[in-house]
Amino acid sequence: MSRILFVLGTRPEAIKLCPLIKRLGSQPDDFEVRVCVTAQHRDMLDPVLEAFGVRPDFDLDLMQPGQTLCGITARILGGIETVLNSERPHLVVVQGDTNTTFAAALGAFYRGVPVAHVEAGLRTGDLRQPFPEEMNRVLTSRIAEYHFAPTRGAEAALLQEGVAPERIFVTGNTGIDAVLWVRHALEQGELHAPVWPWLDPARRLVLVTCHRRENFGPGFDRAMRALALVAERPDVQVVYPVHRNPNVLGPAYSQLSGHANIVLLDPLPYVAFVDLMRRCWMIITDSGGIQEEAPSLGKPVLVLREKTERPEAVEAGTVKLVGTDERQIVAEAARLLDDEREYTRMTRVHNPYGDGRACERIAQVLATALRLPPSGG
Repeated sequence: MSRILFVLGTRPEAIKLCPLIKRLGSQPDDFEVRVCVTAQHRDMLDPVLEAFGVRPDFDLDLMQPGQTLCGITARILGGIETVLNSERPHLVVVQGDTNTTFAAALGAFYRGVPVAHVEAGLRTGDLRQPFPEEMNRVLTSRIAEYHFAPTRGAEAALLQEGVAPERIFVTGNTGIDAVLWVRHALEQGELHAPVWPWLDPARRLVLVTCHRRENFGPGFDRAMRALALVAERPDVQVVYPVHRNPNVLGPAYSQLSGHANIVLLDPLPYVAFVDLMRRCWMIITDSGGIQEEAPSLGKPVLVLREKTERPEAVEAGTVKLVGTDERQIVAEAARLLDDEREYTRMTRVHNPYGDGRACERIAQVLATALRLPPSGG
């Protein structure tokens, strides 16, 4: 039996790793699963763990007010060392591109423990966009032994960087496993859908998220002005769960609060957010994960970024890059509200990121790769 240590710290990591944790946990003859959370984002992490019924074995609880990138990375690296020394895992699993991802991978490398990187190979080619995520994932790829790439494009990026082909496995994205599971559970009543008393069925719901570090400042201000203009339409209701980062919270409320057609919310639990995604007309976002999830729900996405490490959805036509140019955001939103043909083209349910079976494929690879002799358990 192989001891697997999952390390995660943020909401996106939890969304994409919880289905895999559950999958490996359902194979007790193959895997002994342990979960360590750094709580890099405490309040946004815990509701996802609760929704999937995942209880951490280790909680480093490292989040601090006003934490810096250097500070959180150093604390994660120090905290993970104790866990690695006590658990002595055969494999550490990390996901994506957060500071938790990179620091946990580095700590495992220092301890001589192999690393599996879920959602490997995403690249923009620009270390400043997104920041610091692009550097985190590039460095994690230098450390990892198993690379679970969501797409052929991600596989190609890894091959170009010299990763051995036999170490790359194209699986699809585990985030699709997660969103399809939640949608099914909501539809079947296995999860309770929230009640939205403010939701206006006579208006088309435009769901918004915007919190990327590279958009802070003038770019964020332009995006907020564009949302205010979109919300002037009488047939639209803009709903924006606002990230608590002061660089987001202050400007968002100063420019959007008090608008009759805009609802500003606290950050939502994952299940509630999926419920809004399945109800909405379209999504305006700078999130990477939503670019992957929305096509599975048949929702078009306007991306508030100049570059994306997820070009497949752009190529498929379900996602469009609009940057933070005020006029372009307003124009493309209007197109999706007024042009039936364009809306239909972007809402066809075609997801290049997976079919909901990524966790199954990863489990098969690990069960074979980590099979130990009887004396090794």
